[in-house]
Amino acid sequence: MHTDKLLVSTKFAPPRIGTQTIVRERLLEDLRGMSQCRVGLITGSPGFGKTTLLAQWRQVMMRSGAEVAWLSLSADDKHLSIFFAYLRGALQRLGIVLDSGIPLEGARQELIDEVVASIVEGAAAINKELFLVVDDYQHVVDPRAHQLMQKLLDHSPDNLHFVISSRVGPPLSFSRLRLSGQLVEIDCAALPFDLTESRLFLEQSLATLKLSPEELHQIHELTSGWPATLQLVIILLRSDPDSRGTLREMGWRSDDLQSYLAENVMAHLPAELATFMESISICRRFNASLAQAVTGSDSAQAMLKRLDEDNLLIFRVEADDRQPWYRFHALFGDFLATRLERRDSTSQTELHCRAAHWFAERKLLAEAVRHATQAGDLGFAAEVIERAAPATWSLGQLSPLLRLLDRLPQDILFSRPRLFFLGCLAYALTARPAKAEAWLEQFRHSGAAHQDDVAYRLPLVQATIELQRDRTEPIIDLLNDFQPLPDDYSVTRYGAPALLAIAYLAAGRMEEAMRCLDDNPIPESEQDAEMALVAQGARTLCYLQEGRILEAERVGSAQLARAVSVHGHRSASAYLGAATLAEVYRELDRTDEAREILANRSGLLQWAMPDTMLRATICRARLDLLQDCAPVAMAFLERQERHFRTIGQDRALVHCLAEQVRIALLENDKAHATEQVTKLQALIVPYQGAQGFQADIVAMAALARARLLLATNYPDKALLELETLDRYASQYRRGQLQVTGQLLTACARADLLQPQQAQEHLLAALSQGRQLGLVRTFLDEGEVLRKLLSTLTNLSLTAPDESYLTLLLERFGQGGAGRSNDASATGAPSMLTPRELAILQLISQAMANKRVALTLNISLETVKWNLKNIYAKLGVSSRYDAVSWARKHGLIE
Repeated sequence: MHTDKLLVSTKFAPPRIGTQTIVRERLLEDLRGMSQCRVGLITGSPGFGKTTLLAQWRQVMMRSGAEVAWLSLSADDKHLSIFFAYLRGALQRLGIVLDSGIPLEGARQELIDEVVASIVEGAAAINKELFLVVDDYQHVVDPRAHQLMQKLLDHSPDNLHFVISSRVGPPLSFSRLRLSGQLVEIDCAALPFDLTESRLFLEQSLATLKLSPEELHQIHELTSGWPATLQLVIILLRSDPDSRGTLREMGWRSDDLQSYLAENVMAHLPAELATFMESISICRRFNASLAQAVTGSDSAQAMLKRLDEDNLLIFRVEADDRQPWYRFHALFGDFLATRLERRDSTSQTELHCRAAHWFAERKLLAEAVRHATQAGDLGFAAEVIERAAPATWSLGQLSPLLRLLDRLPQDILFSRPRLFFLGCLAYALTARPAKAEAWLEQFRHSGAAHQDDVAYRLPLVQATIELQRDRTEPIIDLLNDFQPLPDDYSVTRYGAPALLAIAYLAAGRMEEAMRCLDDNPIPESEQDAEMALVAQGARTLCYLQEGRILEAERVGSAQLARAVSVHGHRSASAYLGAATLAEVYRELDRTDEAREILANRSGLLQWAMPDTMLRATICRARLDLLQDCAPVAMAFLERQERHFRTIGQDRALVHCLAEQVRIALLENDKAHATEQVTKLQALIVPYQGAQGFQADIVAMAALARARLLLATNYPDKALLELETLDRYASQYRRGQLQVTGQLLTACARADLLQPQQAQEHLLAALSQGRQLGLVRTFLDEGEVLRKLLSTLTNLSLTAPDESYLTLLLERFGQGGAGRSNDASATGAPSMLTPRELAILQLISQAMANKRVALTLNISLETVKWNLKNIYAKLGVSSRYDAVSWARKHGLIE
């Protein structure tokens, strides 16, 4: 029998909340509804922060004056007598006094009923809200202990609330509470950090190691926001900062992670279940039918059900209740795959082969090809693609298709014309036009091409190659009268109009580009098809190219959101939409959102269409300049310069060099700017008089020369270059470039002491910029332009132009003024530690020192010591003065 003296007192206290703990505002908001509910239930795998969340919630509740008791359970508390001893101790801390009789192992039903009645009467007699936290309930195994809890949940008075956390769903009935709105539930799907929380956690914990937005995004994606693995990543990066270069391999290289998973997840699982999990880990997603086919287990459905119910790092990825799909947490999946390879590497081939046939039977081509390729059965992989109906093929299959093509013998290719066509197209779409062109030529002369291929498919491949080569007129000639087969591949049905619209756009034929898209509407039933979303992205590009930023933002944000929702962050439709929308957000000065969109999409910079690579590159460089520094931006542009030279993409190369000129001049490095302009001069020689895409090359070189001439005090010569830029921008409807040209022309006129003409160009730029919605086009020109624009404040402007000018001038001032304001706002609290700020907040609510100590789970002496520090730092001598000071400086309300 347990007495109070034998109870472990630490089980009645939550763990202390560290100063770097991330406050889970999103989840705490859900738990705030506990005052109106009987029960809160938090279930999730180990390491997902259940206990920390409850400790934070307890602190919030105690700050508001609530009575909250805590009970942490362990494996020793699984039987009724021990469990009740601790339950009784926790209830006593709420003021519910029970008789000393404790149910023993052989307790009768009547005795349990008496105990429940006594608890209910004791709680009802207390005129305040009472909350009991029961942490780690999964340790309770005694059916009578569950029976006791069930009766308490069913019969407790309205003022007694239970908050239970468990790794698995407790064997308790919550249906009545759920239906009556008396249950707050937070499951494993809600517990992971979101991207913002992951970023904050990493930045706080790795203050001396500045991670890029791409690295932050990659770590979040790798860990899926699992707090325990984020902590392990932090430990690894602290001990080996160079490992940031191989983040993708971090999971299986980390001994700490391997040990954590082995000890906390796998150690207590039956051998059959562990083997089952290892076998299905070869699949990126799985359901009961696939799991049975791969493992040969008749109990696959029951085991998946157990994995789901026990929260064994498994997540639902599709909401089909008849046959739900699951995936393992990425790091856990890697861990299981590593165990499988160590246990039986030879069986992996057979498992992949079974998966390939299962996916092929259900016409899930991308996964069928991936597993067949990993099984080494290249013939079957090729056969899957060849047999599949065109309507089942999508851009999502590009990646497995390219991996297959790199391994297939040529005789297999020539015997399968559909595969050959898709191979040509895949290489053309991923910035490998030379290889696509060579394959296309072989295909034409091989005799393998069917009549439908020649008439309805090969023109699209050729047009895609021409797009990679920046040859505008051949695209228009190939696709102007192109009519795809009604049931053909979606890339021919939707890709052809999109490519034609982009070619018209490059030729400056904006109305024809928009008409091309309008005349080829996408049926409602196929709005979410990936190629359809790509085609819709062409409309966003039209708006952006014309400089109509607000329209581009409206259409582009909806298209990207749908692409990510339906096809995922890394899908082709999301990639292509991201490049355009990132530039839109950057222009609107929404730089964090622009960076977020580009993060972890390196393919945009390397293997995409020229416009996509070009825009993503310049956007990323300008974000680096704004959010980091010029050397970082220049180093990135130099890497991209080498890449564009390698693939022979001169237009993107010219944009890279022109941007280097702009940044070098901002840094007053005229020598480097001159060097880059010299490179540009050599590059543009073959493109004099070029039209369409390639006309951009001469215009960008003229812009770079104009900037250099202005910086070296040759404004008259700069005006000649700006005339070239203006002719291009006007002919090809490039709104942003027109405004840029007007602004630089105003600068040149001002340098020539022609204020009236300078003002005219400024006013024209201001009016056009307002209509287009431009922001960064102005801000990027820096202090010189700000001074010129400020001269317009004395003029009588239209109300819209005046408001727009005011907005721009305020944005110019945000750099310096913003930092000054931040310093004044944050200087005061920077003297105080997070704990001291928390204590100040509590004493402002007239809490006694003892109550503060209980709320923050610290000792009374620690509270007193912190108060002395607060008084010393603030130069005050009392609680009243400290609170008054804090309110005056906005630290507390």
